[in-house]
Amino acid sequence: MKPTTLSTPLAPPVGASPAMRLPNDRWRPLEIIFWLSPLLAYFLFPGYLVLISQIMIVGLFALSLDLILGYAGIVSLGHAAFFGLGAYTAGLLSVHGWGEPISGLLAAGALSALAGFIVSFLVVRGNDLTRLMVTLGIGLMFFEAANKAAFITGGVDGLQGMMVGKLFGIFEFDLYGKTAFFYSFAVLLILFALLRRVVHSPFGLGLVGIREGGRRMPAIGANVQRRLTVAFTIGAAVAGIAGALLAQTTQFVGLDSLSFARSAELVIILVLGGTGRLYGALIGAMVFMLAQDYIAGLNPAYWQFWIGLLLIVIVLFARGGILGGLEKIRDRFQPKGGRK
Repeated sequence: MKPTTLSTPLAPPVGASPAMRLPNDRWRPLEIIFWLSPLLAYFLFPGYLVLISQIMIVGLFALSLDLILGYAGIVSLGHAAFFGLGAYTAGLLSVHGWGEPISGLLAAGALSALAGFIVSFLVVRGNDLTRLMVTLGIGLMFFEAANKAAFITGGVDGLQGMMVGKLFGIFEFDLYGKTAFFYSFAVLLILFALLRRVVHSPFGLGLVGIREGGRRMPAIGANVQRRLTVAFTIGAAVAGIAGALLAQTTQFVGLDSLSFARSAELVIILVLGGTGRLYGALIGAMVFMLAQDYIAGLNPAYWQFWIGLLLIVIVLFARGGILGGLEKIRDRFQPKGGRK
């Protein structure tokens, strides 16, 4: 009998409907086109490489919250704590002579994962309101701790003197953002592929089951708290890597990386794109960052008004965010029986 591996899908029981099978993990043509579009933008918009890199980094940050909120159902208003922790880890390593980018990225992810694992024991045991308050409190504590430790973090002036080394000892981070573009794109693609694998696995389906009916999951032998702890730890690690990526590509870390405003913006991004879809985090980051850049250029003082109006329109007329609205349009115009 051929042994079953993680890469070999389990055969459904006899007489089972196709809906009982695990989701198809193959990359669809539309997904491949989506990931080729940044490479096309590199040649079409060479003057916007810095902005495109930051969109990819914010998208990675949003992915980390989507795993926690969209799949595990853990509401968080302090997710920037792990983002800022990763940013300061990479920044401090660089300031003190360790400017190698990849190892700094891994160190930031490891430290953020450790912090997320410790915090998870306070978060996963509560209900939504408790989780909201705990995560908010933790975020505020991290922010004030970094502010008080100004002799280490630079306080309100930010961390100064970062010197990030060449990528692989060859590619130097230039002012035009070429190296930062490919660096951000590669990290985003790798981590997205890993998270995509996670959410399409039995573990990911278990997270969705906990989100939809957490009280029923123990009846089938699922350890709810353990799964939520793992999901929260992974999300914290990815957020830390995103923070380190921003610090390395901009060679600056400020207190705003730990601020409540950054956590709130992240929730807005997920609402815009659609939670529990992964691609919603990326679409939401792109729409939010482009709208912010364009509207702020027109009216720097009141750009938040138009962002708020866009958010209201999305929530009222496109339940499930932009991707949710597109799915409803597709289902409306698709012939009956067309979906399998």
